[in-house]
Amino acid sequence: MTASGPEPGPAAEEPRPAPPPRRDTAALLAVAAACAALFAATAVAVSVRHGVPLAAEQAAVRWSAAHRGEPARSMAGALTATGSGPVPYLMAVLAGLLAGRRARGRLRAVCCAVVVLAAGQAIRYGLMELLARPRPPAADWTGPASGYAFPSGHATTSALAAGILAWGIARRARPAVARTWCAVLALWAAGVGLTRVYLGVHWPGDVLGGWFLAAGLLALALLLEPFALRRPDRA
Repeated sequence: MTASGPEPGPAAEEPRPAPPPRRDTAALLAVAAACAALFAATAVAVSVRHGVPLAAEQAAVRWSAAHRGEPARSMAGALTATGSGPVPYLMAVLAGLLAGRRARGRLRAVCCAVVVLAAGQAIRYGLMELLARPRPPAADWTGPASGYAFPSGHATTSALAAGILAWGIARRARPAVARTWCAVLALWAAGVGLTRVYLGVHWPGDVLGGWFLAAGLLALALLLEPFALRRPDRA
């Protein structure tokens, strides 16, 4: 009888990453509805006045014009430049790479993140054309600007990009690290929005409307997380 060697043990299974957390659909819809209501209230306030700014908005732009010394003006210009163009899309790509697992999972997550950002920008542009609020007087501008004012494109885009990247970091980093980065990203998005008023190209209501719109879209986007992170794909 031929001696047989030790029977092979069961093949070691490759560890699987933790599944995405279950999202409370009702809570996300409630947040989205609250943000939509706040945005609608801001838009109505703009529309009924035919774009004419409130006294507080005029005062904010006047204050900004009187306090645009250097180096604050150059720093504001550099910060505001990060709120549009390639930077937000690079942040969305990074979010997808962090959130996804393996090649196909990362590709799917990147596509979802970029689509959310692009869709948010398209919605913002449509609302901007619909409401057609004039910007502050061009004589007060410090830096280029185009199109109508409400909602602010930089404020909307930077808040969307910050939220998307915070989502990606939260899917990969430890909770304490994720919270730190979320705070940093929130400060960045807030800074970009405030620079639009400081540089004289937006009224404060435009920035506020952009933040409300972005927050509502991010809440709705989280409902897509099961698709974006459907399951880990093998490379």
